[in-house]
Amino acid sequence: MTIAIAIIAAVALQRLLELVWAQRNTARLRARGATEVGASHYPLIVLLHAAWLVSILIFLPLPVAISAVPLAAFLGLQLCRVWVLFTLGPYFTTRIISLPGAPLVRKGPYRYIRHPNYAVVIGEILTLPLVFGEVKVAIVFSLLNAAILTWRIRVEDAALAARR
Repeated sequence: MTIAIAIIAAVALQRLLELVWAQRNTARLRARGATEVGASHYPLIVLLHAAWLVSILIFLPLPVAISAVPLAAFLGLQLCRVWVLFTLGPYFTTRIISLPGAPLVRKGPYRYIRHPNYAVVIGEILTLPLVFGEVKVAIVFSLLNAAILTWRIRVEDAALAARR
C-alpha cells in the first residue's frame, strides 16, 4: 500500500509543480500580449485530473499489487511528458494561451504529432489505474478525458488557426 500511495503522491506532486510552472509562463505570456481562449472548460480539466487521482486512491484494491507492464508504460510516458514540456519551454501552459505573432512550436515531438501532450495525458489516464489493476477507473476516466479533450482540441485548433 505504501508504494502505491508514494506513486500516486509523486504524480500529484508532479502535476502541482507543472501547474506552478504553467502559471508563471501564463503570466509572462499575458504580459507580452497573449490572450486565453476556452477558459470555460479549464475547471473541468482540473476537476477531472484531481478526481482521477483521488479515485485511484479510493479504489486501490487490498492487498495492492503493482503490475509491471502498465508501470513501465506509465514511466515511458513520463519521459515523453518531459520531452513535451522542455520542447514548449516558456510556452508551456495548462490553459490555451495564444501570443499573436509567435510561431507555433514545430520541433521535438511536435514534428511528429500535433498534440503530443494530449497523447501523453491520454496514456497516463489509462495506464496509471492499470498499474494497480483498476480497470474500471481507467475506462471511466479515459472516456471522460476523451470528451473534454475533444472539446479542448477544437477550441485550441481554432485559436491557433490564425498562426498556422
